[in-house]
This record gives sequence, C-alpha cells and structure tokens, in this order.
Amino acid sequence: MHLNEFYIDGQWVAPAEPRHVAVINPATEEAICEVALGNAADVDRAVAAARRAFPAFSAWTREQRLDLLARIREGFLARQDELAKTISREMGAPLKFSLSAQAASGPNQLEETIRVLEGFAFETMRGTTRVVREPIGVCGLITPWNWPVNQLICKVAPALAAGCTMVLKPSEVSPLSALIVAEILHDAGVPAGVFNLVNGDGPGVGESLAAHPGVDMVSFTGSTRAGVLVAKAAADTVKRVAQELGGKAPNILLPDTDWERSVTLGIARCFGNSGQSCSAATRLLVPREQHDAVAEIAGRVANTYRVGDPEAEDTQLGPLVSQAQFDKVQRLIERGIAEGARLVAGGPGRPDGLERGYYVRPTIFADVHNDMAIAREEIFGPVLVIIPYDSVEQAIEIANDTPYGLNAYVQGADMERARRVAAALRAGAVHINYPPMDRGAPFGGYKQSGNGREWGEWGLSEFLETKAIVGYGA
Repeated sequence: MHLNEFYIDGQWVAPAEPRHVAVINPATEEAICEVALGNAADVDRAVAAARRAFPAFSAWTREQRLDLLARIREGFLARQDELAKTISREMGAPLKFSLSAQAASGPNQLEETIRVLEGFAFETMRGTTRVVREPIGVCGLITPWNWPVNQLICKVAPALAAGCTMVLKPSEVSPLSALIVAEILHDAGVPAGVFNLVNGDGPGVGESLAAHPGVDMVSFTGSTRAGVLVAKAAADTVKRVAQELGGKAPNILLPDTDWERSVTLGIARCFGNSGQSCSAATRLLVPREQHDAVAEIAGRVANTYRVGDPEAEDTQLGPLVSQAQFDKVQRLIERGIAEGARLVAGGPGRPDGLERGYYVRPTIFADVHNDMAIAREEIFGPVLVIIPYDSVEQAIEIANDTPYGLNAYVQGADMERARRVAAALRAGAVHINYPPMDRGAPFGGYKQSGNGREWGEWGLSEFLETKAIVGYGA
C-alpha cells in the first residue's frame, strides 16, 4: 500500500515533509504500520490539481459520469474482502460485520447514486426562466474513522455524479481503507486531479482544507466539536459547509409495543458497530409502569452479546477504536454510576478474559434521568440508558430535550399514533418499528447534529449550485 504517499493529480507522490503516525490495531493495541501525515503545502498541491481538473470534468455528460460510477462500483466489488479485512484491523469491526455492512456500503451507496443520477433533473423551466443545477466546484471532504468506507463514498460518489473535483482527508485513525479506495478510483479511470487524497490530522490538513480559498465547499462528518472548528475555518471564504455531526437518539417504546422484540432490536440499534455510530439508539424511553420489566429484558439481552477478537466467527462486538475512545467511555460509565443510575448489565472495565484491546462491557443503565451526563453526552460505545416516562407527551418532551437531532426511533402497534409521535420529534430521520435501511432517504440532522443532507437526491444536491437564466424562454 502507498503508506508514505498521497494521491494527487492522478499519481502517488511523497509528502512535503516526512511526518508519520502509527495506525493501531485496537484488538491488540499494537501498531499495524505508519502512514504519512500531510500539511498545508500538501493541501495546496492537491487543491491546485483539483482546480485544474474542474473545467474538463464538470463538462462531462451524464452518461460519462454514469459509466465512471459503474466502473468504480465494480472495483469495490472486486476488492470487498480486502476492504473488510482492512477495516476490521484498523478500527476493530468484527470481520463478518465489516464485510456485510462496512465494506458493503461502498457498492451499495454507488448503486443508489447511479439510480439518482439516471433521473436527476439538472435543468428545469419555471415560466420563462431556466433553472440550472451546476457542480459547485472543488470540494474538501473530511471523513471519520467509525464508518471509514461508508462516510467516504457518501461524499465521493455524489461529488463525482455532480461533476465536482475533490480533495479527501480521511481520518488518521483509520486511513488504510481510504488508500484502497484511492486505488479503486484510479483503476476505474477517474481523470487526474478529479480525486485527490491527503492523509493527516485536523490541525495539519483538515483546518487547511476548510480554510483554503481554492475550495468551494466542505463536506464534514465527525464530532460536533470538530464540526464547529471546520465551520469557523471555512467562514472567512464564505464557502458552503455541509455537516453530519453527533447524535443522542431517543427510542420511544409506546405502551402498545411488543416489549421483547422492541427491546431486543433496540439494543441492536444501540450496540451495532460497538456503539460507535452517530445514529445509534442510545436513549430507550419506556412507560414508567413497564420500566422494570424492560430493564430485565435489556439486561438479559445485553449479557448475550459476545465481545472479542474481530476475526472470530462468533464475535458480535469488537473493541473500540482507540485508547482515547476507551478511556472516554469508561469515564462516562463511572459517571453514570456516580450520578445514581442503576447498572443492569456490564459496567466499568474490560469483559472477563480480555486483558488486551480496547474492549468494553455491553452496558445497560436503568432509572436514568434525562439530565444525567449519560443521557446527554454522546458516549460512542455499547452503552444504553433506560429513561421512564409518565405520558406519551412527556416522552416526546424528553426525546426532544437534547442538543442533538440526528435520528429518532418510535415503536408501537398503533401506526397512527406512532406517526403522530414521529411528526413531533425534532430529528432529521425518524424510524418507525425498525424499518430496513433506505439509502434513498435524506440523512442528516437538526440542531447540533449538523446541516445539509447525504444520500439519495439530497446528497447529490449538496454538491450543486443553482443558477437562474432569466428570459431564457422569452
């Protein structure tokens, strides 16, 4: 792999300065390798390449872009096993999950982007005015470590479909899968300068990319804290900033729900990816009279989760991604106990028999109040809190009492009531009765969960400017 190089202007090139960072396998706490870290000079070079490539690539036809996306999808399918193994090693996802969800997100998202591009209306008439949707220009893409391929392709695919050129900064915590993606794009025939990759950290590359006057738009996924810094860096050049940030999703169990099913699937929506998802259903809201019964079910189900080696066939939860993430989750578990929440399953420390690796015990708290730290802060680990409510109106109030608004969940047999509750929730997406994933639905949040949307036609629109040609039809 091109560990000591960046992909700029269609070539693998040496960084401006010889700086490196170790990539740690979270299951062993040992270094897999080192990758180069970029700086502002590398960003300058990548942005210049993207600007040179923009005029020609933005003029490509819809058919040319569709053909390119199809070739990229074939490249993902050909290297899916390799991607899954790499993701598993760099961020700890169990290998089965890495293959079925993490790596599979690449071709799946490309398939949706192709579907959208085939029918997207780039030009429409409004009276005598022609409204044209044009590529916004050079895009800075900054992606996180928790879904390294999914979050990358959710930006790269619609940017290519729109006719934009781009510079990608993947997370320095999980950069190896991004290097494979760069190889896939190169082999698929992406023209030189259209896609560029510079590895680095936030201060060294992310801030330079966001502030760069040659970048027309920034698409960022990560923590709310980092998103604020990106927006501030971008403000001086008044560029568009699309952000997908943190979450603290409520999961409201209405009084007529199937308790066993709803709790079991709710825990799965919380614990998936070891809880390291911004959309995780981390707050379980239940009628007060059902609270203890729900707590019993939740504790029993949580204790069945198998935590361990990501390569083992029966592993359901791998380690957290890093020492810093492990320490943060441990602090919040300890704080939940100190604040008086009742521990139903799990707790501090590693699971029995696991002395190395950033493993966390699947943890359930009951008797939680919404003003506790564990109910307000994004924990980003396999930790679920159960909050009682006295009425459906109070459940809605508790659900909305958060600085976040990415996802929310509602479970109940009465669909009309479930829909009314969903309508009252301040979140970018509300899921009723655990529906299957819809990649054509807009993905993004209210409040401090960000702005803008990814996926489907909304994801493509983020990379387009709107021009009115007035008098076109006169």
